[in-house]
Amino acid sequence: MRFIDEYRDAALAHQYARRIAQITTKPWTIMEVCGGQTHAIIKFGIDELLPKQITLVHGPGCPVCVTPIEIIDKAIEIAARPNVIFCSFGDMLRVPGSTTDLLSVKAQGGDVRIVYSPLDALKIAKENPDREVVFFAVGFETTAPANAMAVHQAYLQNVKNFSLLVAHVLVPPAMEAILSSPNNRVQGFLAAGHVCTVMGYTEYEPIAKKYRVPIVVTGFEPLDILQGIYMCVKQLEEGRYDVENQYTRSVRREGNRKAQELIREVFRIVPRKWRGIGEIPQSGLGLMEKYQEFDAERKFALADRSVEEASECIAGLVLQGVKKPHECPAFGIRCTPEHPLGAPMVSSEGACAAYYRYRRERKDE
Repeated sequence: MRFIDEYRDAALAHQYARRIAQITTKPWTIMEVCGGQTHAIIKFGIDELLPKQITLVHGPGCPVCVTPIEIIDKAIEIAARPNVIFCSFGDMLRVPGSTTDLLSVKAQGGDVRIVYSPLDALKIAKENPDREVVFFAVGFETTAPANAMAVHQAYLQNVKNFSLLVAHVLVPPAMEAILSSPNNRVQGFLAAGHVCTVMGYTEYEPIAKKYRVPIVVTGFEPLDILQGIYMCVKQLEEGRYDVENQYTRSVRREGNRKAQELIREVFRIVPRKWRGIGEIPQSGLGLMEKYQEFDAERKFALADRSVEEASECIAGLVLQGVKKPHECPAFGIRCTPEHPLGAPMVSSEGACAAYYRYRRERKDE
């Protein structure tokens, strides 16, 4: 436990909070772009340690949450087919589509399986050559290398009954979409350390310069986050707009070049719709033409569709940092993890789920 406990030292956390208070002279709004960071902030009460001038808002940092309803509906349509084994990470099974979810398909007899790696799904495909095996490829740049490896191996091994339903999204375009919005209130970012472990942080440097916002690559433990906030506030107070790296034990400026090469080999950049936000140009990954035979949307001839969000759900505003979960009238009443209106309530990294678990009793304060 040493390598966890040393980043959760309460005395050091309070010391960092005091240092942040000492350098803060103006109100600042900072957004974290990672659901894991959001949960840590709410679970450990990091936001409550900060001076009143510092406001933390939660961005589109949960890939499950931003997967559009249309893609969920396509996943449900594929999974319901009798000759299909549909594989997914567990956090996608209860995300609501327009009428149902993948867990309900499983309950009704669909062969929906939870796996822990796309290579597990590829193994299932090789063991079941008479059935189509589809893996739900959801995630930021973090999970893209493993998904790319599964496709690359399927190609090399000539596994014809394996495919991906791709819903990959990219972080930098989402940050630009937030910063260019007329509703933007973000003055600094905590960037997701795991994304930058793969991609590095050179992509963030033009964003920091263009929009005059500091961006600090940050880890996931309480002391990581407090140090990231300190570095971000220090820049804001000094009028600097640089990209800095708090998460030096994992992140290098250039990232993991081998992983990037694999991503570029298998995937191309495409426009992508984000749930609750809309389409963001150049913000997603799709399979390269060489690997189109592994594209589940093409293999199953799934037509494009458009689905409206539940009118009562304010997930889009939460994902853009405009509102916080407890400001939703349906929060904890008509929207719960058992009966979610939107993905942020059911995802293990969703902001609404974090508030429901750790802050629900304070909704009316």
